[in-house]
Amino acid sequence: MTSATPTVPATSGRDSMREQRGIVAGLAWASGWLAGLVAIVVTALSAASAVELAGVPDPGWITTYGVAAVTAVGEVAAAVAVGSALFAAFFVPPQADGVLDVGGYRAIRIAASASLAWAICAVLMIPLSISNVSGQPLSETMRPANLITAYSQVADARTWLWTAVFALVAAATARVVLRWGWTVAVLGIAVMSLMPIALAGHSSTGGNHDLATNSLILHIVGATVWMGGLFAVLLYAFAGGRWRVLAVARFSRVAFWAILVVGVSGVINALVRMSLADLFTDVYGALVLAKVSALVVLGALGAWHRRATITRLAEEPAERSLFVRFGLVEVMVFAITFGLAVGLSRTPPPAGEIADISAVENQIGYRIDGPPTLARIAFDWRFDLLFGALAIVLAVVYLRGVVRLRRRGDHWPVGRTVAWILGCALLLFTTSSGLGRYSPAMFSVHMIAHMSMSMMIPVLLVLGGPVTLALRALPPAGRGNPPGPREWIQSAIHSAPSRFLTHPAIAAVIFVGSFYLLYLSGLFETIVPYHAAHLLMNVHFVVSGYLFYWLVIGIDPAPRQVTPVAKLGIVMGSLPFHAFFGVALMMTSAVIAESYYRGLNLPWDYELFDDQRVGGGIAWATGEIPLVVIMLALLVQWRRQDERQARRYDRRAVRDHDADLNSYNEMLSELNKRK
Repeated sequence: MTSATPTVPATSGRDSMREQRGIVAGLAWASGWLAGLVAIVVTALSAASAVELAGVPDPGWITTYGVAAVTAVGEVAAAVAVGSALFAAFFVPPQADGVLDVGGYRAIRIAASASLAWAICAVLMIPLSISNVSGQPLSETMRPANLITAYSQVADARTWLWTAVFALVAAATARVVLRWGWTVAVLGIAVMSLMPIALAGHSSTGGNHDLATNSLILHIVGATVWMGGLFAVLLYAFAGGRWRVLAVARFSRVAFWAILVVGVSGVINALVRMSLADLFTDVYGALVLAKVSALVVLGALGAWHRRATITRLAEEPAERSLFVRFGLVEVMVFAITFGLAVGLSRTPPPAGEIADISAVENQIGYRIDGPPTLARIAFDWRFDLLFGALAIVLAVVYLRGVVRLRRRGDHWPVGRTVAWILGCALLLFTTSSGLGRYSPAMFSVHMIAHMSMSMMIPVLLVLGGPVTLALRALPPAGRGNPPGPREWIQSAIHSAPSRFLTHPAIAAVIFVGSFYLLYLSGLFETIVPYHAAHLLMNVHFVVSGYLFYWLVIGIDPAPRQVTPVAKLGIVMGSLPFHAFFGVALMMTSAVIAESYYRGLNLPWDYELFDDQRVGGGIAWATGEIPLVVIMLALLVQWRRQDERQARRYDRRAVRDHDADLNSYNEMLSELNKRK
């Protein structure tokens, strides 16, 4: 993880670094406190109604405004951490030996400091959130006995503890990272620190909370990447970094998609909580309008950047003052927007939207009016904002790569395209059709979705050869040029984590062992009530399946070369354990997650134990379908390997005039003479 420190010029280097640290600290604190001030003002508008609706005593002004201020400052720090890690990972290239250059080194150190500040704010939020929920003054809450007792009873306190843990891990990792590859890990951990708060708040309860939570995840990540990336690029341009034109161009592309994600997800999240009429009649609606206005201003500034300042910077790299000035204005508007967002999260949604909802709607976010039928599975759709959108994006990006190859006259097998599109379509259907709608409510339907996401979708995606397509469609950076997406993919394939995960034993244990761990250890019963758990399960199903089938039937380049015979052995050695799992599930005497499924109070009668046995039968039977596909794929790959070897032998024979064959014949002739 560590290596030699990046080279910094000796003369005036220390003074320059000290000056830049002062600028970074000043801009970060100014942004944080501006966001905090806006959050305090917004909170003051709705503090009384929030306390009244909560039905608890007023905890005092320290808690009321402290929650808003600390949250706003912390979220700005989180944005700086994420943006700086993103900058070091993808906006500027490392040195030739993989060690971060000066700009990347500075950015990853900023990410470490910002993550530490985010962790401190999260720790401060633990007693503040307990005081806010209980109505007790902060001085009472801070007593150790009260703090320990209340921690287990207040969900917000646990949310902030998890946030602090992820932020501290991100800070510690960023502090020791000097090589480029590890910056991606820092970025991932920093993004994970956003997830606890994204899964809490207004969006995590009540009707439609599945849509609200998924849209909030997209909204928070998009806004954080947008602001944090701008912050990092702005500081780099101000310091006159060598790759500032490249960094600004790359950020511009990322910012465009971040704007799109933030806008769409924000509209969806607002409409879940209010009607259009509330925009002009309620404080919550007025704050939504203010936030939308701020986002429009940010979008306009971004468009101006793309048209004027970025173009000018590309034409005159030394002239950066215009970009810096507009960037500073944009950062300040971002700080105001973050403050509005925090104040909005502290403001009760319109009272007219509060209504009695059924138990199943409260638990999974939507109503289910009848038992699953073929018609409901096929036509009763509820679009999944995360996995449904991912399926569409994957299909579009893949087709763009195919079109790029065709335009330059290169061939790409139609079968691979068909396999990939079918895999994306199946992912969309599994998560957004009636199958996805009934999956959280019935164990048997959940098992169909599980088997589809771990057994069928990965097989189709792997047969699509996306890595090979990307390596052929993306242009190489060229000697002496900074690495781009093609080089990033190659580096990821040959990295140490990839070699570890593609070890046959590791991949098989992750794929098959997770079945037993999830359903037969009590883990499923513990996590199934939580929306976050369903998201993580879906991610695990697809990723673990893709990893296993990439090793077994993958046509993409892999860190490990496995012979067809070894691949067949891996399949034959792993799939029986999958069949045993289905049998074990059918023979289980207790109902898995019984309290959860009974608590849904579905409007029809069915036996949970019988439904579980059906789920076990599905798990046992569905293993046969991918087995047939795998066998066919292995036979085809085996035949093609023999054909390639034969062609190589023929070409060599032409070059050396059958030297090997002549030598072999001479050996036989010599043996005959000896007889």
